[in-house]
Amino acid sequence: MDFSDPQFWFAALQIIAIDIVLGGDNAVIIALACRRLPEKQRNQGIFWGVFGAITIRVILVFFAINLLALPFLKLVGALLLLWIGIKLLQPEAAGDGHEIDASTTLLGAIKTIIIADTVMSLDNVIGIAGAARGDLTLVIFGLLVSVPIIVWGSKLVMKLMNRFPLTIFIGAGLLGWIAGGMAITDALTREWVNMHAAFLHWLMPIGTALVVIVTGKWLAARTQKNIALVDLTNDSNKPM
Repeated sequence: MDFSDPQFWFAALQIIAIDIVLGGDNAVIIALACRRLPEKQRNQGIFWGVFGAITIRVILVFFAINLLALPFLKLVGALLLLWIGIKLLQPEAAGDGHEIDASTTLLGAIKTIIIADTVMSLDNVIGIAGAARGDLTLVIFGLLVSVPIIVWGSKLVMKLMNRFPLTIFIGAGLLGWIAGGMAITDALTREWVNMHAAFLHWLMPIGTALVVIVTGKWLAARTQKNIALVDLTNDSNKPM
């Protein structure tokens, strides 16, 4: 881990940004899981729940980094990141989508936070593994730095996303950028790219970032149009 290397800080910032963009639900999970705890136990529930969730995420990323060294798996990971980035730009479905049971015990709340975060962490794990490029130390550093941001700042970030939609596009574009980097560094493609198409090292990330943003925006507009048509049809069928 070389703190003087600009690439280290660039990758660390990518990991933190991924956690912020994709970790917006973490604050909601924590709040829902701990809402029935006595006041004195809430901070303990938050601390140990987040500690357990981050520990499991580090373990998952460790396996993901090693698996991504195999042929084709980075390509698969890149496709998943493209899908996650496009999905990030889609309008939310009706309802809040959070089916989290509140617990009246500290251990119950911690268990709920860890299980829910583990189930929902696939997008984070793939994105972090791609940004880290095989450096588990960088993963741990990025996650540790991002913990206070996730716990205390995610609600603020969600408000910023609601007020400034551009931040959502930036986050989705970042996932597309990382997907492009993963695709050209797969064990199957890396040697060919280095020998015959080195320009793809900068062109591919730009291209995949644009693919995510353009495709996501187009699908979101189509979805909104369909919703408007359904609402219009329902209104016209209502009895006068």
